[in-house]
Amino acid sequence: MRTADLFGGEGDQAGAGPPQRSELLDLLSVAAVLLDAEGRIVLWSPQAEELFGYTAQEALGQYAARLLVDEQHLDLMIRLFAEVMRTGQGWAGAFSVRHKDGSTRLVEFRNMRLSDDRGDFYALGIATDEAILRQVERDLALSMRLVSQSPIGLAVLDTGLRYVAVNPALARINGVRAEDHLGRPVREALPFLEVDAIEAALRQVLTSGEPLIDQQSVGRTPADPDNDHAWSASYYRLDGPGGRVLGVAIVLVDVTDRHRARQRLALIADGSARIGTTLDVEQTARELADVAVPELADIAAVDVLDSVLDDRQRTAPGAGRALFRALAVKAAYPTEAVRAADPAGHLASYGAHRLATQCVRTGRPILIPHIGERDLARIARDAEAAAILARAGIHSYLLTPLIARGEVLGTLGLTRARNPLPFDNDDLTLAGELADRTAVCIDNARLYQGARNTAVTLQRSLLPDLPPQQAGLEVASRYRPAGTTIEVGGDWFDVIPLTEDKTALVVGDVMGSGISAATTMGRLRTATSTLADLDLPPTELLHHLDKITADLEQYATCAYAVYDPHRALCHIAVAGHLPPVLMRAGEPPELLDLPTGAPLGVGGVAFEVTTFGLAPGDQLVLYTDGLVETRHHAIDERLDLLLQLLHSPDRSSEETCDRLLDTLRDPDDHDDVAVLIARARRWPRP
Repeated sequence: MRTADLFGGEGDQAGAGPPQRSELLDLLSVAAVLLDAEGRIVLWSPQAEELFGYTAQEALGQYAARLLVDEQHLDLMIRLFAEVMRTGQGWAGAFSVRHKDGSTRLVEFRNMRLSDDRGDFYALGIATDEAILRQVERDLALSMRLVSQSPIGLAVLDTGLRYVAVNPALARINGVRAEDHLGRPVREALPFLEVDAIEAALRQVLTSGEPLIDQQSVGRTPADPDNDHAWSASYYRLDGPGGRVLGVAIVLVDVTDRHRARQRLALIADGSARIGTTLDVEQTARELADVAVPELADIAAVDVLDSVLDDRQRTAPGAGRALFRALAVKAAYPTEAVRAADPAGHLASYGAHRLATQCVRTGRPILIPHIGERDLARIARDAEAAAILARAGIHSYLLTPLIARGEVLGTLGLTRARNPLPFDNDDLTLAGELADRTAVCIDNARLYQGARNTAVTLQRSLLPDLPPQQAGLEVASRYRPAGTTIEVGGDWFDVIPLTEDKTALVVGDVMGSGISAATTMGRLRTATSTLADLDLPPTELLHHLDKITADLEQYATCAYAVYDPHRALCHIAVAGHLPPVLMRAGEPPELLDLPTGAPLGVGGVAFEVTTFGLAPGDQLVLYTDGLVETRHHAIDERLDLLLQLLHSPDRSSEETCDRLLDTLRDPDDHDDVAVLIARARRWPRP
């Protein structure tokens, strides 16, 4: 870089007006003194008055040596003057001079001989304060050294946005030689970048004088045309000491590593938000693949050990074969390489030589930056799959284990084809972070599914398989466990035959959930069946259940009805339960207006019985709160909807059960539900 480059060049208006003054000369305050052949002062500049202290009137006509030089240096100065006048060769150097105020200061001189048109000789002396000059030289040397050796890209543009200076670092970043920048505008020198935004920013800085700091951009340059780089650019307007705008300085830093680190952190944050949104193993695997593609890989495959999904007794994988079940495959673009992966749901047995088997056996990731032919044979399931991967251009492979609570669950496999970069250790770390989170989510889902299956199995084992058809009744029922949690087990229904052709209809809901609630429900169902055999009135039966429930330190709601087909009457009492619906032939459904009573387990509360007719064709609908209660709707609104759905006299009881569940129940509801519909029919049969 030339020294002059540091101070800018001509602007876009050069030559169009009066020449602009240089603030550098003003800073140096260069003095000019002209001597005749005798050494007398004949011209004296204002800067000379500032430097030496004498006015023009005081200096003109005086012998310069006697005015400015100490006695001890007088002879030397006279000899130097004579030598310049005799030979015409200039002289330069620092010399001690005397100021008018009596002080002595060191001044840098440049002396030369001049001649006029008559052949007379004069001596021109140009001088400046030596201390100021040395300071400027040091600053200039430091600036040049910093600019030329700085790893940060630096450039100076004139007011026409043409390059007048470029340091080696910026030339390397741009992949364009420094001399190929000079004199050219940004658009011409760097056509491969988004120059519109760059020029707009530069013009803004030129106009406002306000710098723009840390302007982020991403792109490719001839220095590395195959890969994206990120830069942080800052723009500053250059103003001279007198306020004249000289141009714009650019400071450019390659922040690719920081940019990629931010991308990795963003991907981890994205994975934290998107992976594990449900307690479903397959969905969690798909979420992992969706996050990994295309930011990390072109193709992602998630496989787990089949024993994990079957919830069998698990041991550390041995040295033999491993049985995997594919859960998810995702590609960033249509590619036949997907056919080389095991499809979701597929079972595959891999030998000990396969990389997937080694990964789950050792619990360590495997990184192959550049895939060779022998590698494909260990990655692909067979020779045909290896050929597919080769044709698809797969060139880099990464496999990381899914480990949760010290147990290897499966693998995350990543490949690249269109992405030209090989996987590196940073990618390995990132994949490991995503795999670790996913493994915990899969393990949670697996544990949840096991607990839920246990609770549901227990619950179903405690419920009647099919409601028996009783004298004078047609009965339909449904039980549906909670959709997304293990919180099942509290709801039950029952149909109990009694003496004299009577039938007890029971629907109840133990407060709480899980295996504990299911166990309590089983006890209450058994107790209800035992008490019903004693042919107790509904109120007395609820009284006994209340005491039993209190002893269990539990609470439950219950509706208990007894239907007498000979008298076509129904006797019902409720303990804190939602009102049943009565559907009479030819009339709209109605909620029975019953004394609500207190839940079972409160203790010492009286219950009341209500009696109403139930003629052939009439229906009684009993249900638990999971059918109608939601977090987002008022209970009255939901009960109205229930009545609307029941207003269809031609529908069978079985169809009605299905309609209620399909319409009122969300698959993700957090409560289980029981429905029991009893339709009266003629009795005795003809």
